[in-house]
Amino acid sequence: MLDYLVLYQSMSGNTKKIAATIFSTLPGNSKDLIDFDIDKPIPEAKTYFIGFGVHHGTCRMAVTDFLSSLSGKDIALFATCGMGDIESYCDNISQTVSAWIESDNNYLGAFICQGKFPQSFRKKYEECLEKEDCQNCEELRNLLSRFDQALTHPDSLDLEHAKVFTNHIIEEVYSIMHDKEEDKNDRKST
Repeated sequence: MLDYLVLYQSMSGNTKKIAATIFSTLPGNSKDLIDFDIDKPIPEAKTYFIGFGVHHGTCRMAVTDFLSSLSGKDIALFATCGMGDIESYCDNISQTVSAWIESDNNYLGAFICQGKFPQSFRKKYEECLEKEDCQNCEELRNLLSRFDQALTHPDSLDLEHAKVFTNHIIEEVYSIMHDKEEDKNDRKST
């Protein structure tokens, strides 16, 4: 059994960057980095970092199916999304996806950062704006602005934040292991 497994699903490459950063931050050699979309057996681990690109406010079914199959594990989530700079949106994503984690697992938290949108989004927004009867012109202009803002993400600061998140999760895992060891020793001494 591995100490750490970083699993991710990345359509645009944004989440893959975060996954690689998390993987390189993890200590030791008992770890692996696996893309959900590559047909490869998924080994068992003590701690899982599970990542995804956000689509319609959640993750894809492969991720939810895997999350709901885990039992007795430490689980941290990470994701990228075009709206990753809106804290309330990220909180909603974290709540929605973490609901798939069974209660006998330790949910350790989520890291969600901005990622660039696919280029097809810009074209779609621009085409809608060109229509004479544009109903949500202001909203579309805001989305185009957000699109341009996201072009550089995940950037070096996002990657640094991913490292900080990973180190925090490692500390949390060590703390949980230490508490379990103390409980075990307390039971032996009584």
